[in-house]
Amino acid sequence: MPQLYLLRHARSSWDEPGLSDRDRPLSPRGRRAAKRIAEHVRAEHIRPELVLCSPAIRARQTLARVRRGLGDPKVSFEEVLYAADADQLLERLRAVPAGVESVLLVGHNPGLQDLALELAREGERLGKLREKLPTGTLVTLAFEGAWSDLRSGRAVLAGSVAPRELP
Repeated sequence: MPQLYLLRHARSSWDEPGLSDRDRPLSPRGRRAAKRIAEHVRAEHIRPELVLCSPAIRARQTLARVRRGLGDPKVSFEEVLYAADADQLLERLRAVPAGVESVLLVGHNPGLQDLALELAREGERLGKLREKLPTGTLVTLAFEGAWSDLRSGRAVLAGSVAPRELP
């Protein structure tokens, strides 16, 4: 059963108002949150085969902190993922090669939250996900079939964890 992990970048810094949106780094709080998610990923043995990441600095820095726990996945930084909406993200996921069993997508809201809500037909934390997808949150979706067949309501929300929920 293929697994899709959605990771919203950790909290970014607004300390330098002159920076463009895509150049904003993680804040100290964001760095701590990414470390918590990294420990969770390592403890849960989350090992995606493919990582798709927005090229924004905060997304890259989030991935850098989590990456050590991911094993040795293929990583692709893709412009289309920056500020992508749910339809754009879904279109990219449908292009994942057959045979890839797990993908981690590191990106931004509202696209990630909208994508998770579009795909998930059920799951214990679905109500919470409808309310908010906090920065640094890792969502796990499982589905049957090929990536090219991924459609609305085809996945189960298998898990969701925000950094503040971790020790």
